[in-house]
Amino acid sequence: MKKLFTLILLVAAYTVSAQPYLFSYFTGNSADGLKFAHSNDGLTWTAIKDGKSFLKPELGPNKLMRDPSITQGPDGTFHLVRTTGWTDSIIGYSSSRDLINWTEQRALPVMVHEPEVKNTWAPELFCDDQSGLYYIIWASTIPDRHSFVAESENEKGWNHRQYYTTTRDFVTFSPTEIYFNPDFSVIDGAIIKIGDKYMFVVKNENPNPAEKNLRVTFTDDLSKGFPVEVSAPITGDYWVEGPAPLKVGEYIYVYFDIYRDGKYGAVRSKNGIEWEDVSETISFPKGTRHGTAFPVSQSDIDNLLK
Repeated sequence: MKKLFTLILLVAAYTVSAQPYLFSYFTGNSADGLKFAHSNDGLTWTAIKDGKSFLKPELGPNKLMRDPSITQGPDGTFHLVRTTGWTDSIIGYSSSRDLINWTEQRALPVMVHEPEVKNTWAPELFCDDQSGLYYIIWASTIPDRHSFVAESENEKGWNHRQYYTTTRDFVTFSPTEIYFNPDFSVIDGAIIKIGDKYMFVVKNENPNPAEKNLRVTFTDDLSKGFPVEVSAPITGDYWVEGPAPLKVGEYIYVYFDIYRDGKYGAVRSKNGIEWEDVSETISFPKGTRHGTAFPVSQSDIDNLLK
């Protein structure tokens, strides 16, 4: 009986640890398209099909696949948004049932009504199970629109804030509005739900003095947005971008692109307050750039590997 009980515990432990995860990412100049890595423990990520592209970018003058953000809806459909270019006013969108066959790529004209807008960067998707809404959040700079931040020589004129729209069906969208407007330049906002609260991970993009770190803030109501008072940096003395939060077991991991060093890092927390840097214990495919992490089924992984 004791051996049987031990065996049951081992099987249960394996079942818990064997939840598959995917990481969507790009490499290089991002023209080669959407790539995936998979993991069962959130630490070791392995490229699928040796870095094969599963979706070639076709939108915008630059036709880029930067910052691919994917979330799965209640009906099983995977939705993808992405950056299409450095100075575009659109967001790229496509959907898939199996992560292999994608619908025709569409341009979402989220900032075309702002003739002075300089960019539409790093859209992030979040599906809110409470309201049934998909939130699409991105960074844009509109000159003279927001509070001043000190500039650096190579970042003159960039002063980002987070904008958003919501949708239920990716056919009709709410009017674009500002979502997060702190007293610093902010990009790369990503949402994850922790218990009854939502955590927003953002990058402080201030260039002078340079911040380039991740902070968090919390709300219990997405429709009201997030407080602009943020935490101290949760990342270390290195420049990062592209936070990707993921629940793995008892931990919340936040992966990020340590872009000046050409590698990936991560911090983790059990409560979103105390954070542990685990960058030295994770591994990603060489050249991985800004993406998102999300849970999938084993059949999804098997189909991609085929």
